[in-house]
Amino acid sequence: MRFPLSILLLGLSLGLAPMSAVADRVHVAAASSLQFAMPSLIERFKASDSDTGKEGDIDLSVTFGASGNLQRQIEQGAPFALFLSADERRAQDLEQAGLTQGEGADYAQGRLVWLQRDDRPLPPQDAPLEAVREAVAGLEQGGPPRRIALANPRHAPYGMAAREVLERQGLWQQSEPLQLLGENVAQAAQFALSAEATGGLVAYSLVKAPRLAERSGWRLIPADWHRPLVQRMVLLDGAGAGAEAFFDFLQTPEAQEVLRDYGFTAPVTGE
Repeated sequence: MRFPLSILLLGLSLGLAPMSAVADRVHVAAASSLQFAMPSLIERFKASDSDTGKEGDIDLSVTFGASGNLQRQIEQGAPFALFLSADERRAQDLEQAGLTQGEGADYAQGRLVWLQRDDRPLPPQDAPLEAVREAVAGLEQGGPPRRIALANPRHAPYGMAAREVLERQGLWQQSEPLQLLGENVAQAAQFALSAEATGGLVAYSLVKAPRLAERSGWRLIPADWHRPLVQRMVLLDGAGAGAEAFFDFLQTPEAQEVLRDYGFTAPVTGE
């Protein structure tokens, strides 16, 4: 089966050594919410000590995208060894389809934020969607559209969470004509900072990155406004020792420290 050139090129974007120079190349499919955290995770992993001492010889090649799109690629035969989803359902779907090694593990829990350019006044912390209400009111009064960015809820967990937030606040239907849908949450963040948008609902992990934080403002969305964004990973059929090593590393305190730096919290266990 053939895959788009863009997918293959993205897969090379985080390769840290030439193929001929490494013992194990691991192809990872990762949710876009991990885009800025992943380089730090890989750096820590390759420098970490272990029983084998071979982390430095493992080449991690990462493809980022919406979890639903990555799931579909895996189902169609894309050669990934590890899938890091932004939710639990898509990893569990692959397990039920018999495409995984084991049931996987939760590795993080995400948060949603309202993101906007730093040249605009931030909404109050207790009313983070005030800009959405103003944009809807402006449209109803015949004013120019001020777009609202979010990831496509059909295949992006953060997009579904954004929809739940807007529905809870009675703003989903009214804001639909203004919605600017990104293929994934990273693209939605780009849209939120564009000239035509008033802002957007995106992953907290993205706004924690310095290159985004320095030109934006944001407000955390209350966690109880949407279902928990529990992020799950799973080893896929054919995964080797390198993928297993990275899977294990992501559950260590060292990896969890990196994830906390990017706004994630540890997954709740024992429920």
